[in-house]
Amino acid sequence: MKELLILSGKGGTGKTTVAGAFIKLSQAKAYADCDVDAPNLHLITKQAKVPQQKDFYGMPKAFIDASRCLGCGQCEAHCRFDAILRDGAVYKVDDFACEGCGVCEAICPFNAITMKDFVSGDLFLYRNETVFSTAQLKTGAGNSGKLVSEVKKEMATAAPDAPFTIVDGSPGIGCPVIASLSGADTVLIVAEPTLSGISDMQRVIQTAQHFGTKIAICVNKYDANPQITEQIEQFCAENNHFFAGKIPYDEAAVQAINAGESVVDKDCPAGTALREVYRNLLSVFLWGEQ
Repeated sequence: MKELLILSGKGGTGKTTVAGAFIKLSQAKAYADCDVDAPNLHLITKQAKVPQQKDFYGMPKAFIDASRCLGCGQCEAHCRFDAILRDGAVYKVDDFACEGCGVCEAICPFNAITMKDFVSGDLFLYRNETVFSTAQLKTGAGNSGKLVSEVKKEMATAAPDAPFTIVDGSPGIGCPVIASLSGADTVLIVAEPTLSGISDMQRVIQTAQHFGTKIAICVNKYDANPQITEQIEQFCAENNHFFAGKIPYDEAAVQAINAGESVVDKDCPAGTALREVYRNLLSVFLWGEQ
């Protein structure tokens, strides 16, 4: 199984739009949305069936048994995350602040504190003609990298015979992106034509290079700043990164996104450009041409 991962240095560059178009063009049998903080690939793919859902347990959280707590304050004094709050004569734990380090459990002289499993998010697996794995991290919860790994594991387990998979990754270079890069054969970085966009793109490239992943780059809304787009193309040429193409700003693309459709479903300049980027990527990396 080969895996194409689509990343961007920041949110809003069009990463999910590109991922949805590639899923449509390739007729992918298995794909995933690993942007677990704000998943939205399902809005384009429009799954017909109700997904299988299960809880995701991240780091455990501290729990204080009020019947055992005598209010000595040792837990509050030693908590580096200010997660222990006084509640009358005893204490309670702020789940949003607790990092599950276990110090409070270790120092409590009355054994009033225990570490308990905590549901940090929800995993969703759609099984239609295709397999689609995604998840939603709960507000304020952590361990997003671990959740991303679970999303990819669910996809691989449900579709072991799929010749290739397409993964919509998280923006940035943090833990979710690192988890997404694990096992990926090729990463397509969707850049935007701004000075900060170049910096964001370079950071993602440096992260991907640590994993030895093949790198390709495309520019979305390139005509917003043609000069910066030329700089990105020049950077790719000088550093031996494959430039897969550029996509223009297109009102028809905005209308398609608002309607929950893929841009390649419309006969428009952005759809034509996306098809060209798709063909270019196949011709170089051959991750599963149909």
